Amino acid sequence: MSHNPANDNTPALISLNDACRLTSMSRTMLNRYRAEGRFPVAVELGERRVAFVRAEVAAWINAKIEARAA
Repeated sequence: MSHNPANDNTPALISLNDACRLTSMSRTMLNRYRAEGRFPVAVELGERRVAFVRAEVAAWINAKIEARAA
């Protein structure tokens, strides 16, 4: 099945809370990973608002899954 962005209702950006839910990490842990450069870089939306590119978070999760088999 090919991916067609024209009819894709999945948001390109996800909130910090959504990133936490997808990764099963707490905000503290996710922010620690961000500070250490171990998580995808956030998109600054405002003074106190950031989001993450959904595809980058999904790729990060997939890399973690693949790493366990190595």
